[in-house]
Amino acid sequence: MKVAITASDAFVAPYIIDALGDSAVVIPDEMLEDSMALDVMLTPCNALIHINSRPVNTSVARNDREVKIMMREAARPVLDAVNRHGELHMIIVGTLRVHPPWSPGDDYYGPESSLSPRDTAAEGQLWIEENALERAESGRPVSVIRASNVQGVPLEGPPGNGILHRWANESQIGWINVPGSGEDVKDLVHVEDLVRTVLSVLENPPLTRESFAVGSGKGITMSELASIYNSKTGASVELNQNSDGEVWGIVDAWFLEHRCGFKPMVSLEEMIDEALAASGY
Repeated sequence: MKVAITASDAFVAPYIIDALGDSAVVIPDEMLEDSMALDVMLTPCNALIHINSRPVNTSVARNDREVKIMMREAARPVLDAVNRHGELHMIIVGTLRVHPPWSPGDDYYGPESSLSPRDTAAEGQLWIEENALERAESGRPVSVIRASNVQGVPLEGPPGNGILHRWANESQIGWINVPGSGEDVKDLVHVEDLVRTVLSVLENPPLTRESFAVGSGKGITMSELASIYNSKTGASVELNQNSDGEVWGIVDAWFLEHRCGFKPMVSLEEMIDEALAASGY
């Protein structure tokens, strides 16, 4: 089975490509402008994975109006190409920024969670998801996977991705900046566990359409996490820092286990140790 990958980023996509090996067909962004060449590349493929993240152009902020337009226009050729192929399983990998803010006592992020974009980039993400799901049909299914606080070291090396790596780097200067009061909860998942979920969905497509969140199913408050860093590095804890854009909440692990047979293989302790090692501890 050949699997196409579009809009590949510098973090998640390389892990997926590495896991797929010779089955991966990486489609460069410039190829999307040539529909005939794109169709040729997709001909041997049974599935297409679209990394549904903000544009690589970091000069455009997440809340700039242009970011939604850029995401929408970049995705149109992908959606149209999937339409032109008879049987192609489309998997869209995004983030939980399309869910409303989570509070203790709320329902876990699961397939029935309500949706509400957190910023303009999330509006672009949701536009792509909704358009793909509307086109889903038997023989051409669509899976939407939204990941919670993905951590890990890029295959090309540091810097790492996620708050664990951010704090590991900050610890070098003697303190860590904790977003919010410290009582907010994060569900941290390693990129390798996210990729395992994607591979599981590849092997077992839905009949038509599905959307769900990926996380560990376990939460930890920022105060508890900061205490671990303090004990390991001696860095002081600075509470009540900017929490704009942070994703809080816990993913429905029951659904993940039953849909994908998923249980995280990389523990929080291992993720922290990886982050500290990548920063030179």
